[in-house]
Amino acid sequence: MADPSTAPPLTRASVEAAHKLIEPYIHRTPVLTNATLDRLASTPRTEAELAGTEWAGRTPARPVLRFWFKCENFQRVGAFKARGAFHAIERLKQEPGWVENGGPEKGVVTHSSGNHAQALSLAARESGIAAHIIMPSNSALPKIAATRGYGASVTHSGPTAPEREAAAAAVLAKTGGRMVPPYNHPDIILGQGTAALELQAQFLQRTTANDKRKLRAIITPCGGGGLLSGTALACEGTGVAVFGAEPSFEGADDARRGLETGERIRAVTTTTIADGLRTPVGEIPWSIIHDRKLVRGIYSVSEDDIKRTLRLVYERVKIIVEPSSVVGLAVALFNEDFRSLVEREGGEEGWDLGVVFTGGNVNLDILGSLIA
Repeated sequence: MADPSTAPPLTRASVEAAHKLIEPYIHRTPVLTNATLDRLASTPRTEAELAGTEWAGRTPARPVLRFWFKCENFQRVGAFKARGAFHAIERLKQEPGWVENGGPEKGVVTHSSGNHAQALSLAARESGIAAHIIMPSNSALPKIAATRGYGASVTHSGPTAPEREAAAAAVLAKTGGRMVPPYNHPDIILGQGTAALELQAQFLQRTTANDKRKLRAIITPCGGGGLLSGTALACEGTGVAVFGAEPSFEGADDARRGLETGERIRAVTTTTIADGLRTPVGEIPWSIIHDRKLVRGIYSVSEDDIKRTLRLVYERVKIIVEPSSVVGLAVALFNEDFRSLVEREGGEEGWDLGVVFTGGNVNLDILGSLIA
C-alpha cells in the first residue's frame, strides 16, 4: 500500500479528507435508536445479578443512557472494514508511478480470516487491481467463498500468526504486490474513522436546534485498534469522548490491560466468540489510543455478557450482527465501572452514547449456539 511516510497527518481533518475520497464507494450506514434498550440500560442491575461478578456487594449503578447505533453491519461486505480498504486502495492509486510500474497487475496482498479479506478484495476489484489473500485453513467457509466471490486469489495457510505471515511473504515475493495490513497503517485508520464522522453528523440531523442534548461519547470494539483509533481522531477537539470495548476471555482485553500498565501487549491467544477481536492492538493505533491519550478508557465484558447482548439485539433491534459488533453495547449494559462513570458524569440528564455495530458477518451454522 502507500508508503506510510507519505500518509496524511493523523488528524480529524485527514479523516474528513478520507471521507470525501471514499464517499462514492461506501454506504452511509443508518443510525438506529431503540427505546427498549435505552430503558434496560437505564435500569439498575440487581444485587443478585452482580453476585459472582467482580462487582459483587457494590451498590448497582444507576446511569441514564440513550443509544445511537451506527449500523456498519449494513456497510458493503457487511462490515466497517470496507472504509479502510477503499481508502487504502484510493491512496495507493494516487502514488506516483504506481500504475506505470504495473501496480494494478501485481496487486495487493493481505492475510485475514474474515472481514478485511472481503473488504480488500472488493475494493481492489472495483479498481481493476489484483488481490491476493492469505486465509488460515480454519477460516469459515462462507468467508472464504465471499472473498473468492469478490474476485480474489485465495491462498491457505496455517492458523498461527507466523504461518500466516510466512505465507504472505511468499506471495509478496512471487507477485511483487503491496501489503495492505488490516489495521496498522495510517490509511486504514483514517478510513475507519469516517464511520464516527457520519455518526456525529447523523446525531445532529436527528436533534432540533433547540435541543440542548449532545453526543457525549462513542464506544467501539477494539481488536487491532484501527476503528478505535480512527474514531478517536474523528472526535478529537469535538468534546465527544471515545471509549473502547473488549472481551475479557483468555486475555483478549490486551488494550485495556496495556492502558493500565502503560505498555502495549504484543501477543494475544484467545478463542473468544468475538472472533474479530482476537488480535493485539497495533503499534500505530496504540500511539493514538495511549500515547496521544485520545481514548478515555477501555472496558471489558465476559462471554456470557456478549451472548446476552447479541440475543437482545436480535430480539429487540431486529438486525443481524456478529458477536464482535455488540461488545460496546455489552459494556454499557453490564460493566458496572463504565455504568458508574455515566451515572457520575451524566446525572439525571444522562448520556447520549454512540455505539458502533461493526459488522454482520455471523456464521449462520453456529448462530443458534451463540444466542441459545
